[in-house]
Amino acid sequence: MRIKNLKNIKDLLIIIYLLSLSTSCQESKRSNFTLLSEQIPTDTTLTFGKGIISTEHSHESSITFNSDMTKLFFTRRKPKEKNKIYTMKLIDGKWSKPKLASFSLNKEYSDYRPRLNPNGDLLYFSSTRPLKVAIEPSGSHQWYIKKNESGWGKPIPLEEPFVDKSIIDLTSSENGNLYFTSNKKDAKPQDEGIYYSINQEGQYTTIERMGKEINSPDNWTCCPYIAPDESYIIFDSPRTSGFGDADLYISFNKNGNWTKSYNLGAKVNTKYGEGLATVSPDGKFLFFYRSEVNNGDIYWIDFIQLKKEILENINSN
Repeated sequence: MRIKNLKNIKDLLIIIYLLSLSTSCQESKRSNFTLLSEQIPTDTTLTFGKGIISTEHSHESSITFNSDMTKLFFTRRKPKEKNKIYTMKLIDGKWSKPKLASFSLNKEYSDYRPRLNPNGDLLYFSSTRPLKVAIEPSGSHQWYIKKNESGWGKPIPLEEPFVDKSIIDLTSSENGNLYFTSNKKDAKPQDEGIYYSINQEGQYTTIERMGKEINSPDNWTCCPYIAPDESYIIFDSPRTSGFGDADLYISFNKNGNWTKSYNLGAKVNTKYGEGLATVSPDGKFLFFYRSEVNNGDIYWIDFIQLKKEILENINSN
C-alpha cells in the first residue's frame, strides 16, 4: 500500500511539473504583448492594444517592432489631422504611453507606414515633407533614419536610384534587399505595384518590378511586408478572388521563384479593407490594418497556425 501511495505521489508531482511547464511556455508565448492586449489570438483576429494603440474615432495602422519587441512605432490619424507616427517602449515591465515620434512633430505634413529593418538600426517611413529645405512638398516619398549611440538621427530621403521616384511602403529583408510600392508618372491604377532593389554590398543600382505572381494586371498591388529571410511576402490588393475591399495575400519563395499569390482567407479578410501587414520579429503573430466605417484599427492573429493551414491547403491541391 505504501509503495502504491508513493507511486501516486510521484505521478502527481510529474503532472504538477508538466502543468507548471505548460504555464511557463504559455507565459513565454504571451511575452510583452500581454501587457497591451488581455487576450492572445489563436484562430480568430483580435483588436491589438484596444484603447491604448487602437482607439475610437482615430485610424491606427502600420505597426512595427524592434527585434526584442521592446519598442514599437505605428501610424495614427486623428480626426481632421494628418497621419503621424507614434512610438512606445517597454520600461521596467510596463509599456509607455503612445507619444509622437521625435521626427514626426510637424503638423504640416503626413508621416506614415514606419518599418524597422530586421537589425533594428534603420527605420523607414513615408512622408509628404519636402525633399529639400525651402522647396514645396511634392507628394509622398520614402525616408529613413539611422540609429546611433544617442538614439535616432535625422530623417534622410532615399538616395539614388530612388531619387524623384514614387516610392512608399518600403520594407527590408535581413540581407538589405528592399521591397516597396511604386508606379510610373501618370500611371493607371493597375500600374501601381510592388518593386524591389537588391543590396549589392551596401549599394542599390537597379529597381525591378515583381512578376505577375505578385502584381495584378487588373488592379493595384501595394504595401509589401517581406520576411527577414525572404521566404514569403505579404501584400494587399483588391481582386475578384477577394472577400470585399482590398484583401491580404501571400506568396512563398520556392528555390528563388515566387509562387502564385494566395488569399489569407476568411480568418483575416472581410468585406472591409485589410492591408499594411507586418509580422512580429519572432514570427508568431500577423498584424494588419482593417478599415471599417469611420474607424480603422490594428488587428492581430496567430501567424504560425495561419501559415501552416495555408501551406497545407496548397499542398493538398
